[in-house]
Amino acid sequence: MSIYIRFGLRRILRFWYLKLLRMRESPHSVAMGLSVGVFVGCLPIIPFQTVVALGLAFVIRCNKIAAAAGTWITNPLYAPFVYYGLYRIGKMIIPIGKKEFEPEDLTLMNIVAMGWDFFLLMMFGGIIVGLILSVITYMISVKAVKVYHDRRAKKKSQKKLQGLTRSRGRI
Repeated sequence: MSIYIRFGLRRILRFWYLKLLRMRESPHSVAMGLSVGVFVGCLPIIPFQTVVALGLAFVIRCNKIAAAAGTWITNPLYAPFVYYGLYRIGKMIIPIGKKEFEPEDLTLMNIVAMGWDFFLLMMFGGIIVGLILSVITYMISVKAVKVYHDRRAKKKSQKKLQGLTRSRGRI
């Protein structure tokens, strides 16, 4: 069972990786969409991440599919760890709040009920981490998409050239 999960997860990740690379939009649009999704994925608004990312992608005019995929940086399996890290980073920078992080209280309403200072610490930590990760994501993904598009164009031109030389040889 674990072998199936491991290979199944790898297959899903590869599928989405190739899907993002093969989009017929500019590398800037795809990379910007992915970085917007990663930024929003770092914010502690877990039930609304995809909606916010799509809204930002619409305003910024970047790829919406990439933005939605970027929010998957946080998922229910390791969101408590990510949010704990966001809380600790926010608490290091702004030392307010008396409450400690409890992973079982990981819903937006419970976080808000624990106090705005707690929520703001997580939000500030999410903004800091999100900005850093989104810049890194943009730089890596724009390069990857450009390289993929260049290789694809080169292969296409080589095939077209081979087709032309074959047709000339037959005449």
